[in-house]
Amino acid sequence: MVGETRDPDGEEGPLSGLTVLDASQVLVGPFCTMQLGDLGAEVIKVERPGVGDRTRRWIPPTYGDSEESAYYLSVNRNKRSVELDLSTDAGRTVFRDLASEADVVVENFRVGKTADWGLEYGDLAGENPGLIYCGLSGYGEWGPDRDAPAYDIVMQARGGMMSITGEEGGPPVRVGVAIADIGAGMYATQAILAALLERELGDGTGQKVEVSLLDCQAAWMSYQAENYFATGESPGRMGSKHPNIAPYQAFATADGHVVVACTDDASWQALCRALEVPALAADDRFSTNEKRVRNREALDRRLEAAFGEYTTEEAVARLTAADVPASEVKRMEGVFADPQIEARGMRQEVAHPTAGTVEMPGSPMFLSRTPATIRRPPPRLGEHTAAVLGEYGYGEGDLERLRAEGAIPDGSRAAGNRR
Repeated sequence: MVGETRDPDGEEGPLSGLTVLDASQVLVGPFCTMQLGDLGAEVIKVERPGVGDRTRRWIPPTYGDSEESAYYLSVNRNKRSVELDLSTDAGRTVFRDLASEADVVVENFRVGKTADWGLEYGDLAGENPGLIYCGLSGYGEWGPDRDAPAYDIVMQARGGMMSITGEEGGPPVRVGVAIADIGAGMYATQAILAALLERELGDGTGQKVEVSLLDCQAAWMSYQAENYFATGESPGRMGSKHPNIAPYQAFATADGHVVVACTDDASWQALCRALEVPALAADDRFSTNEKRVRNREALDRRLEAAFGEYTTEEAVARLTAADVPASEVKRMEGVFADPQIEARGMRQEVAHPTAGTVEMPGSPMFLSRTPATIRRPPPRLGEHTAAVLGEYGYGEGDLERLRAEGAIPDGSRAAGNRR
């Protein structure tokens, strides 16, 4: 059963009342601002007229018979789209007007671009001292490579992830989702929330947050980096194996693969009982985790033979009954048909004006009193331009002037007037 979108009526998310001005595109920034939107913030997505977020054109696949890019839809819910040309003086003036009332600005332009436009933190904080400004980039705002272009696969390579991903003796492999972008987006969200809290606990002054993809990849090396610092030896590719724990990996069964995680000696003994291999349990070479790691090759040969006697379903059933952490390696259709995933509401759907009913992963952030919600589908390009600007006091005459100056495209008439 597909989980229902949580009804936001009468509910306020923990960030309700906060406004986020999102000038980012592709993945790292939109993933960050989607999380803030899920938590209740009002997110205004600023996009280049007629073009928009580059991922709108990353097709196939599209959603159903529409022209909506699945990639774009994946990280842009709970936002309103405003087309605004920041290369024009008029467009930048409108952006400054929006930023003067925003709580958070998020951007991932090339380093130095916002300074050229007069839209850097210092430019905007003069009128809005409480502003939290988050700048995202590939390499950071200082250092010899600050101006170099950066994409996820390059960051996974340079940050070390690809050196430890893939089978032993095989070529380097990138992780199958853009974890450099997603990881940096998570760090950015965390830092923004910390800055908002500090603003509330402090004197109300905001600050600049700066996050780079390369820094985040280096930080994510965690225990692999510490293993290197401790030994002076760079870790290599080990497939699904763990450098410090054994067995902790995938094994081939008679019809597929099963993953097991024996993190202590008790679970090791339980695995041996579940697979009916008492000789392994009694073998002193494998009696402790340290010995299993040091004798990994012999251990792998014995376990490969043992797992080959069972189907994946049989092996998982035996191991689960013995309280040994184990799973089949699920494909996407299995993930989102998983009863646990469905019970947790992690398969959600939202009505979209052109794509119909859109399914997407839900928010993994559960708050008992102020829940995360999916309130809006990913917006069409410029869908809310007139409405949002109307809320900031721009009347029809102002919109006509902005159209004439090339700041916004022709579109619907103004709606609403907040001032």
